[in-house]
Amino acid sequence: MTRREFLPSVPLMPAAAATLGCAPMIGSPNSFSMRYAPHFGMFKHSAGDDLVDQINFAADQGFTAWEDNGMKGRSADVQERIANAMARRGIQMGVFVAHTIFWREPNLASGNADHREQFLKEIQESVEVAKRVNATWMTVVPGFVDLRLDMGYQTAHVMESLRQACDILEPHDLVMVLEPLNPHNHPGLFLTKIPQAYEICRAVDSPACKILNDLYHQQITEGNLIPNIDAAWDEIGYFQIGDNPGRKEPTTGEINYTNVFAHIREKGFEGILGMEHGNMHPGEEGEMALIQAYRNVDGSDG
Repeated sequence: MTRREFLPSVPLMPAAAATLGCAPMIGSPNSFSMRYAPHFGMFKHSAGDDLVDQINFAADQGFTAWEDNGMKGRSADVQERIANAMARRGIQMGVFVAHTIFWREPNLASGNADHREQFLKEIQESVEVAKRVNATWMTVVPGFVDLRLDMGYQTAHVMESLRQACDILEPHDLVMVLEPLNPHNHPGLFLTKIPQAYEICRAVDSPACKILNDLYHQQITEGNLIPNIDAAWDEIGYFQIGDNPGRKEPTTGEINYTNVFAHIREKGFEGILGMEHGNMHPGEEGEMALIQAYRNVDGSDG
């Protein structure tokens, strides 16, 4: 039995979020065709500063998912309040960042035992956060390259850390998604391309280790978005969105999101697409324009 066969399929909707009747479901008149996930602050001018009010506003607009990179840093009380609000409104939790990311010095690539121990400790902590907020996915970034080591050694070190993390995550049906980041905005990181992430996930060989395909980053790094989606499809667990240049909502840059979303939808993707971008225009009008942009490229009739 391979590691891939060890777990049953990860459920697309946590059981704690079963009260779906309160929010527009995918397929209802007001919903989108896929699970686009806004984040806190994206609708603050329309909904106010309260976190639950922002979730309710998004649900009213037809969004059925949410993500929060900083969820792990929130208090347990706040996490539970957010989770309860999402469950009431049928909102599925997307990614949060699972561990400390090393932006300027090597950690996982170095093979340093202390760095690996810290990483695994933070993965274990993230299991408790995921349970509290009914999350399935968590973001992992392997960090900075080690210029003193050949890339082959670095890759082996990263893979070993990820295998040990999978041993922590698999019993809980949780998934870490590896995010390649573009070298223009984040120079010196180990993981930059979809084929590299694919190679690692295939070698780690676990349902607990998949790819986070951030389309903004990959447009900058390598382009060729749809062919890379197809080539890596079996290992992609999550998408994130942002147009380029500017990292704002679809239709504000060069990516043809109408075609990209249609392709992802036609392939039967049922997971989450995180809206990890800013708003092109300020204030409430900018927020309404952002929602309309998603309607324009989504392909639904809502």
